[in-house]
Amino acid sequence: MCRNIKTLFNFEPPATEDEIRASALQFVRKLSGFNTPSQANAAAFNKAVEEVSAAARKLLSSLHTHAPARDREVEAEKARERSRARFG
Repeated sequence: MCRNIKTLFNFEPPATEDEIRASALQFVRKLSGFNTPSQANAAAFNKAVEEVSAAARKLLSSLHTHAPARDREVEAEKARERSRARFG
């Protein structure tokens, strides 16, 4: 599951709320072991996703770098190339 968590810092344009939430959802899924929680655990699961999203937003807004912002398309092509090299 965690391989779906993408780097969100230092991209142009910056990470969207949907990207941050998707990353938080994957993280909580990995920690809990649930892809979809039961009704008994849904409230705790959803609260955890919101809290992790908030922490991620706070982290991303507080980070600083002097490196130029990365281009999403260039990074995606690099990832595809690594995948082709690895899996053929």
